[in-house]
Amino acid sequence: MSDTPLFTDRTQAGERLAEVVQATLIKQASESEIKPVPIVYALPRGGLEVAAPVARVLGCPLTILVAKKISHPENPELAIGAVTACGSVIWSQPRRSYQRQNLRSHQTSLDAAIYQAKSLEAQLSVACPQVNPEGATVIIVDDGIATGMTIAAAAVAIRKLSPAEIWLCAPVAPLRLLPWLHQWGDRVIVLARPEPFASVSNFYQHFPQVETTEALTYLQNQ
Repeated sequence: MSDTPLFTDRTQAGERLAEVVQATLIKQASESEIKPVPIVYALPRGGLEVAAPVARVLGCPLTILVAKKISHPENPELAIGAVTACGSVIWSQPRRSYQRQNLRSHQTSLDAAIYQAKSLEAQLSVACPQVNPEGATVIIVDDGIATGMTIAAAAVAIRKLSPAEIWLCAPVAPLRLLPWLHQWGDRVIVLARPEPFASVSNFYQHFPQVETTEALTYLQNQ
């Protein structure tokens, strides 16, 4: 059933995810002379609670990569794309397919999402370590993947910084989405792939909103 909880909370999900990510890194290191240098990038705010145990187990830096969904002008719950604070954007369908009269309203939605992303980044970046993703194994973590838009936008942004690999990691995502996710990440690690898939929150017993002050604590405690 789609409403059966798979995880107690984000921390427990992160601990389980950390075990799999660590085992995968160890296996990869044993098969190659190149030793991966991992950096964990959380999609805040919920992704930080999952990412913190991953970074702790790997003994690597934890930082953030902010991405926000671009809401449909007439339906705020519907995502038509996603954008990062640095302006890397993906759309659910090519913009040329939209009617001309809708382009202005979609631009307004894009501008609003960029503003939200930059605002959150400004609040959290003060607690982030200095990292250089060039040549590193970048592990992008969220608390769940529903549409994949935000984590894909994050991958597009980080790809421009020349990492060795990009891993997309989450406790839960719909099975049907995995082939699409592999377009954006070199490796995709998802613990549970339930179908049907209604909402990420359905798979957690406790899924409260993570406040900015709590998000800062996860970064400061690393």
